[in-house]
Amino acid sequence: MNDLLQLQDLNPQQATDLLQRAQSMKQRPAAWSTYLQGKSIALLFEKPSLRTRASFAAGINRLGGHSIYLDAQHLIGEREPASDVGANLALWHDAIVARVYSQDTLTELAQASNKPVINALSDRCHPCQALADLLTLQEQFDDLSKVHLTYIGDGNNVCQALIAGAALVGMSLQVVTPPGYEPDAEKLQAAQQLAQQTGAQITVLHNLAELQPTDAIYTDTWFSMGQTRDNNAVMHDFAPYQVNNDLMQRLGAKFFMHCLPASRGREVTTEVIDGAGSLVLHQAENRLHAQNAILVTLFEGDHA
Repeated sequence: MNDLLQLQDLNPQQATDLLQRAQSMKQRPAAWSTYLQGKSIALLFEKPSLRTRASFAAGINRLGGHSIYLDAQHLIGEREPASDVGANLALWHDAIVARVYSQDTLTELAQASNKPVINALSDRCHPCQALADLLTLQEQFDDLSKVHLTYIGDGNNVCQALIAGAALVGMSLQVVTPPGYEPDAEKLQAAQQLAQQTGAQITVLHNLAELQPTDAIYTDTWFSMGQTRDNNAVMHDFAPYQVNNDLMQRLGAKFFMHCLPASRGREVTTEVIDGAGSLVLHQAENRLHAQNAILVTLFEGDHA
C-alpha cells in the first residue's frame, strides 16, 4: 500500500490484514505508542467533520505522531490547485489525510505527493468508515463470511464503500434504494466480480418487500454534503425507506448501524438508533482503530 484512495484498491488479503491489525492495536495500544514518533500528518479537510477529524487526531497522537489540521476549502481551488497543495505538504509532512468533495482531488493530491494519501471521505468512497464498520461486525460475529448485512437508503459513498468491503471479506450484503438512487454501476459490477472469488453475495433492490432476513441494518443520511438535490423530492422518495422497529423485527435484525451524523425521525427512528441493538458508538470508536491500522500499514516500510 502506497495510498488508500478507495477501498476497491485493496485485495482481500490486504483487507483481512488491516482488520486483524486494527483488532490487535485496539487490544494492545501500548505496543504501538511510539510507531509514528517523529512523524507529522497533515489533515486536509474541505468538509466539516466530527468523527473523522477527532479520531484521526487522537489516533495519530496515540501512535506518537503529530497532526496539523488544514481547512482545505480555503486552500484548494481558486487559491491554488490540489497538485500544488499536495506537492508542498509532502515537503513538510509524512502523510496526507484528505476529506474532500471530489475523488478527483484525492487523485490529484496523490499524483503530486510522494507521501501516502488517505481518503478520509470523498464523493465516491468512504474507506475508513467501511473498515471501521467491518471491524465492528467482526467483533460481534467473529466470521464476516457468515454475516448478512442490509443497507437501506442512498447509494452514496458510504454504500459504495460497504459494497467494496463486503466483496473483499466475503460478506453477504443486500442494498435497497429508491429508484434513481442506486450505487455506481461500475463499482457494483467490480464488487460482484470480486465476490465470485471471495464468496460474497451482493444484491441491489428497490422493493423493501423483497428483502431477506438479516443480521444488521445499516442506513445513512438522505442528504449528503455537497449534493444538489430537490429536498422535497428526496423526502418523498426516501420516506418509505425509514428504518424503524417494525422493519428491524420483520427482517430479524439484531443490530442497527449508521455512520453518523443522523437525523432521528427521518432515516431512522429514535427508538432504533438509541436502542439496545444500536452499534453506532462502536462504529465511531472503531474509526480510530481502523485508521491507525491504515497508518501503520502505510508506514510499514519505514520500520522494516
